[in-house]
Amino acid sequence: MNLLVTGAAGFIGSTFVRTLLDDGYPELAGARVTALDKLTYSGNRDNLPADGPRLTFVHGDVCDRELLRRVLPGHDAIVHFAAETHVDRSIEGADEFFRTNVLGTDTLLNTALHCGIQRVVHVSTDEVYGSIEEGSWTEERPLLPNSPYAASKASSDLVARAYWSTHRLNVSITRCSNNYGPYQHPEKLIPLFITNLLEGEHVPIYGDGCNVREWIHVDDHCRAVYLVLTRGRSGEVYNVGGGNEQTNLAVTERLLELCGADRSAIRMVPDRKGHDLRYSVDDTKIRQELGYEPRIPFERGLADTVAWYRGNIGWWKSTKHAAG
Repeated sequence: MNLLVTGAAGFIGSTFVRTLLDDGYPELAGARVTALDKLTYSGNRDNLPADGPRLTFVHGDVCDRELLRRVLPGHDAIVHFAAETHVDRSIEGADEFFRTNVLGTDTLLNTALHCGIQRVVHVSTDEVYGSIEEGSWTEERPLLPNSPYAASKASSDLVARAYWSTHRLNVSITRCSNNYGPYQHPEKLIPLFITNLLEGEHVPIYGDGCNVREWIHVDDHCRAVYLVLTRGRSGEVYNVGGGNEQTNLAVTERLLELCGADRSAIRMVPDRKGHDLRYSVDDTKIRQELGYEPRIPFERGLADTVAWYRGNIGWWKSTKHAAG
C-alpha cells in the first residue's frame, strides 16, 4: 500500500507515521508513506525518521493544488491530519485556520477525487460539538462550535461529508478528545505546563481551572485512526475517546507532583473568550464496530510524558522558544 499522510511532521501525524514505519499497524505492514507537511511552527522534520526506503518526505501545503496533482497519483489512501489547531491562536486571528482547515481540506479531497484515491480518513476533533454540561456526545449530535478553530474544523468535516454524499468519495471522519504524549508542541496545556515547571516557571490556569477535558494518549488515538482507515465505513463519523475526564486544575496538580513543584507555581489568569466548559464523547460506535479501546491509562501515560520531556530538553527548548 502507498499511503499519503498530511501534517505528517506534527505531533499526531508523526506519531502515526513512526508507528506505521515500525510496522505497529498489522494491516499496513510494509506500506510506503509519503509524508506531506508545510513545516509551520508546529511541524518539525526531526519528528520523522531522517530517511528510509519506505518514507518519502514532501515539503508542501495542502492548499497547493498543483503540488497535490503531482504527488497524489499512485497512492491508495490518504490520512489527513494537517490542520491549524490552537484555540488561542485562532482567537487572535482566524484567517489561517479557515484557509488551511477548510480550503485545504477541499483542495485535498477534490484532488483525491480526480486522482482516483481509493480511501481517505479526515481527522477532526470533539471541539466541533461545542460544550456539554452532562452526558456525552454521540456522532449524531449537532455541530455547535464555539471557537474559530472549532468552527474551521466543523466546516472541514462538512466539506468531507459533502464529498462523500455528492461524489461518493470513500471518506470517513474521526473526532477525537484531547491528545497528550511525546512530541507535542509546547503551546498545548500539558507540554506547556511540563516545560514551564522544568524551567522553574509558573503555569497559567484559565478562570477557576474547572474546565473538564477528556484525555487520550496519542498512541491510542493513532491506533483508532488506523482502525478507521482499514475497517471503517465510508461516510461515517467515529468518535474517539480516552475515557478519562479531568479538570484542568486536577491535571495541573498531578503535573506539579511529577515535576517536583508545589501549588505556588500556579497562576490563575483571566478566562479566555468562549472557553468551553466540558468535553465528553461517547465512543461506543468505534468500540463496537472496530474493536477499539484505549490501552494507556492516563496516570501512566502522563508520567511517561513528563519523563519524555525531561529526557528531551533539546527538542522542546528549541521548539518552544522559537515559537515565542
